Amino acid sequence: MKSLFLNRIPTTSLLGSISLLGSTAIAQSVINLSSVEWKLTNPAYNISIPGFVPSSAHLDLFREGVIPDPYFGLGDDELRWIGTTNWTYSSTLDGLDISGGAATWLLFNGLDTFTSIELCGTHVAATNNQFRQYYFDVSSILSSCSTAPVLSINFGAAPNITAAIASEPGQETWPVYVEQVFQISNRQFMRKEQSDFGWDWGPAFSPAGIWQPAYVVQLPSSGIYIRNTLLDIYREGQLNNLPPNQDAPWIVNASLDIIGTIPERATLQIEILDFGNSTVASGLLQNITSDDSTISGSITVDGEACQLWWPSGLGQQNLYYFKITIVDGDVSLASVTKRSGFRTIVLNMTPISGVQLEQGVAPGNNWHFEINGHEFYAKGSNFIPPDAFWTRVNDTRIMQLFQSVVDGNQNMLRVWASGAYSPDFIYDIADEMGILLWSEFEFGDDLYPVDPEFLDNVREEANYNVRRVNHHPSLALWAGGNELENLELVVASIFDPGNYTWQQQYEELFLDVLLPAVYGNTRSISYIPSSTTNGYLSLNHSSPDPMIERYNNLTAGSIYGDTDHYNYDASVAFNLSSYPIGRFSNEFGFHSMPSLQTWEQVLDPSDLTFNSSTIIQRNHHFGQQGGTTLSNYNNSLLGMGQMTIAAESYYPVPYLSDSVANFSAWCHTTQIFQADFYRSQITFYRRGSGMPERQLGSLYWQLEDIWQAPTWAGIEYDGRWKVLHYIAKDIYQPIIIASYWNYTTGDLTAYVTSDLWSVAKGEATFTWYGYNGSILSPASTVAFEVGALNTTQVFQTNTFSLPYDLKTSVLKMNITATGSLPNTNTTLEFKHEFFFHELSLADVELQDPGLTVEYVEETGNFTVEAEKAVAAWVWLEAPGGIEGNWGENGFWLIPGEKREVEFHFRGEERGNGWQSGVTVESLWNNTLES
Repeated sequence: MKSLFLNRIPTTSLLGSISLLGSTAIAQSVINLSSVEWKLTNPAYNISIPGFVPSSAHLDLFREGVIPDPYFGLGDDELRWIGTTNWTYSSTLDGLDISGGAATWLLFNGLDTFTSIELCGTHVAATNNQFRQYYFDVSSILSSCSTAPVLSINFGAAPNITAAIASEPGQETWPVYVEQVFQISNRQFMRKEQSDFGWDWGPAFSPAGIWQPAYVVQLPSSGIYIRNTLLDIYREGQLNNLPPNQDAPWIVNASLDIIGTIPERATLQIEILDFGNSTVASGLLQNITSDDSTISGSITVDGEACQLWWPSGLGQQNLYYFKITIVDGDVSLASVTKRSGFRTIVLNMTPISGVQLEQGVAPGNNWHFEINGHEFYAKGSNFIPPDAFWTRVNDTRIMQLFQSVVDGNQNMLRVWASGAYSPDFIYDIADEMGILLWSEFEFGDDLYPVDPEFLDNVREEANYNVRRVNHHPSLALWAGGNELENLELVVASIFDPGNYTWQQQYEELFLDVLLPAVYGNTRSISYIPSSTTNGYLSLNHSSPDPMIERYNNLTAGSIYGDTDHYNYDASVAFNLSSYPIGRFSNEFGFHSMPSLQTWEQVLDPSDLTFNSSTIIQRNHHFGQQGGTTLSNYNNSLLGMGQMTIAAESYYPVPYLSDSVANFSAWCHTTQIFQADFYRSQITFYRRGSGMPERQLGSLYWQLEDIWQAPTWAGIEYDGRWKVLHYIAKDIYQPIIIASYWNYTTGDLTAYVTSDLWSVAKGEATFTWYGYNGSILSPASTVAFEVGALNTTQVFQTNTFSLPYDLKTSVLKMNITATGSLPNTNTTLEFKHEFFFHELSLADVELQDPGLTVEYVEETGNFTVEAEKAVAAWVWLEAPGGIEGNWGENGFWLIPGEKREVEFHFRGEERGNGWQSGVTVESLWNNTLES
């Protein structure tokens, strides 16, 4: 892995390197606008301060001390004035050639969002899309500029502008509740990060600024500059959404978007290099086509010459450099280098075959991913914007976050719609680490306008981003948006029954605009119009309408698409019959509080109580319905109540006299319920790999936090793991054992589930213990064999006929198995354990486990032991100021067992001394009164 990081082109180099971002020859000048001085002004508030690019008004105001940390306290509400006023960034551009001999272009990779651009006091253009690349020829303006050229960009207030658009005469309206309002309404009218107007897990700052790199490009009359590159690598004959022939050679298609004039006889040349700088293939591309702004061509590459790229846990992440040069005769005009890999990734939604039916798969359609022709189990979570201000997100932060993904045994992230399209450096890191990124266009929980201007704007946005990121082997899918077919169209049909206008408009955007943006640019990536969908009725690439959606044209007894699941009635949290049965689970979850350490980052000490007004108002679960947080206090209370009820229903809850300690313990208990609930669902979905549903994926909601608040995240804002991430790491191991209990009938089973690609064999052991640590009966052992991507039952009983009382006893089940990871011939040993217990641990007779923790200097690890009784939900805590995560946490211990646990620093490593401050506790501590 280190060699990959050493070879990755750093983000800072990408931003400043002409040779990689654009043309490499022909006397050109490129000024990176992050290197010039900027001023941020707002006359209404008499503000004039230094500004930066990339940045936003909020961050520049904070940097200069004009405002406090936007994340502190109720900054989400108190700083709302920043998002509802206009801001201007201006800079004097010294060093430009203003003689008129060069063509001058302004190039913006991201303007957030509504702008009016002036150069030398002359209007250049207006923009209204955060996600588009804009480029403007300003040669004539610059040539008539009598003084040093000043570039000025005025950013309009998005909440005000969208409100004005919504109020226009004849403006489109939708049935009630179609627009999911969280804080600020009318987001469907803007092509801006939808969550900038708030979401149930985040704030509503509505930032404004130049959020992506920007340049001034000056070219001679014959010069060209590469502004964007499409690289598409697929098997010969491959078509979107369909499994290709893995024996076919590779096709490498390159298409370069340029500024300037492409010579009539220009062609493309390619060189493909491996990481040892050995040439894999080279030569002129064939089938050259060009127009005023794009030149394209392709080449066939022998598959035997290339090593495949695989996701984490399934093989190596083999990467190659592709250098593409525009040549005119013997002259190299410009070149670009992209790093990519050879792989096929397909979302297979074809009908269930006769062979599958004979194997016991239920009829209907498939809904699973295949990598290089192999089915695999997608294990992961949902990735949201890591920050409300994207310019604070850098490669170091994402590398740490994605390391947690890999350490957590995850191989796929769903990059949620309604945020922003991920910058290339995020895909770069995913390429290196083997994390598949299910990517989505930025639409969600709403229906959208379909007037020609809006659709044209989206078409430009979609084409730019599809072409920009397609070369990344980590790119797994394009989805049109979030919760559209399973929520938005359903809501529209309920409140406007019989009106098919909404489905027709939905298809105009998601099938007539976004699908062609994918199919027209790439053959290597699948597309679905909605994140949760029953798939298609038909797929015909020869038809003008290639994809016909299934919607609710379902056959009884058949299974079709993917599912999501949210049920905030805690009383049925562990009722297995309440979970959906589908081919894939793309999101599910429940919210919890972050830890005390995280709350301390943004709260006054006086607010460190579970129901402090500030904490309550940072809970946005039920949205703010278009108002301020203060005016929707009762909505916030509902979310707090759900967490409280869940904790009280299943665990002893703390009553400590120290208010801060009590607050911390309550926060932790909400995390235990969240982790417990997710574990129950993940094991249920994973077992589905061997059930008629042939379920091959679970992505829980959500990976990480955008800020410090009650949310569904498994990783807190600063990278600290909640209980959830530890439990997900455990239950996402390749081979697991888990219990499945119908507490109504008493039927209890246990299954071993494997996501390996070959048979695994082993033994399962079952031992009943009293909570006092006594063994209630001799252990029983069962030999098992579990097939590839399959499950097998290893235990069955009925709890109503047990000789043990579940209030005083617990069943420990553990397995030892041998098998091989995919694409390896090495036999490995796999171990896993699982504890079955009474539904509510609040009802069992927990005892003091006598936990101890000891630092072992020889290994640098910690040994944890329960000396007296069974320990439930053991939790290790590093002392304050020590940032890192444990190798495992949130586990159970039987008396006499010693568990050796590693500690991994998240940032700078510390020397000795801190180890003595490590503490350990368990659920027993919630029963103490102190």
